[in-house]
Amino acid sequence: MNADPMGAHMDHSNRLMKLMLFAAVAAIAALAVMQLRAKRQTVEATAQDIHDQLDALDPVTRSAVIARLTADAAKGPQGA
Repeated sequence: MNADPMGAHMDHSNRLMKLMLFAAVAAIAALAVMQLRAKRQTVEATAQDIHDQLDALDPVTRSAVIARLTADAAKGPQGA
């Protein structure tokens, strides 16, 4: 039996292509994880800022603000 040199070349090319594709997918996944982590940190910082601002209000104003926020949230996206 004669070994087919073109067949060996195609196997090597297919493996290389799969490896490159896998590396690209891994890079995209890593980038997505980094972006999600950054967005989560932004959301957490914003939520903490809101809590700090609410805590700084006097009790009467704080109650009024929370009541308004609750009413607005109950309306849902249509009311925004």
